Amino acid sequence: MSILDFIGPFTQAALVTVWITLGASVLALIVAFAAGIGRLSPRGWIYWPTTVYVEFFRGTSCYVQLFWLYFTLPLCGIHLDAMLVGIITIGLNVGSFGSEVVRGAILAVPKGLTEASTALNFSWYRRMRHVILPNAVVPMLPPLSNLIIDLLKQTPLVSLIAIADLTFVAQLFRQQTGSALQAFGGILIVYFLISTVIVALFNALEKKLAKGLDGTRRAAS
Repeated sequence: MSILDFIGPFTQAALVTVWITLGASVLALIVAFAAGIGRLSPRGWIYWPTTVYVEFFRGTSCYVQLFWLYFTLPLCGIHLDAMLVGIITIGLNVGSFGSEVVRGAILAVPKGLTEASTALNFSWYRRMRHVILPNAVVPMLPPLSNLIIDLLKQTPLVSLIAIADLTFVAQLFRQQTGSALQAFGGILIVYFLISTVIVALFNALEKKLAKGLDGTRRAAS
């Protein structure tokens, strides 16, 4: 038996890995922006819950979080699909780290811009939307792309809750053939190709936003 005999299962597993990566990435980015902005809020009812979330998910293992959601929640009468558990766990875990990227980028925006928008009597929402975030998004894209690649690298954890992702199928192939080289050499290439696509997308987005921001600054000057 060769890896060609497993081409069907490997293709399906690659799709599963891609879907988990996409779902968890969307959740992670949404949570990162929400928590990053929330940790800058002067309102305690926003600041403290977001801080507790960030510190909890950064300070505990994604492995433990995955098992807790999958095996402990059913004891409380909450039953979630394994794919959904994987997406939620990885998304929340990576999102907690992403929130610090967002927060740091916002704090790095020149104070002169914030002061100018305040002098123009902009509300907090208008300052954030029209002044601060447009200037903070471009610098935060490279570290966010690294986090999404790290997210991809965390997806093999879902094989521990019997999701047939690339790692799960590779393990199955290795057990049936005894060939670890074919199994893990193949998925190594697939993971590399997926990460290359992620980097290319973020680079294209960064160039597009940077070009638009430069045009806005020239028009303003």
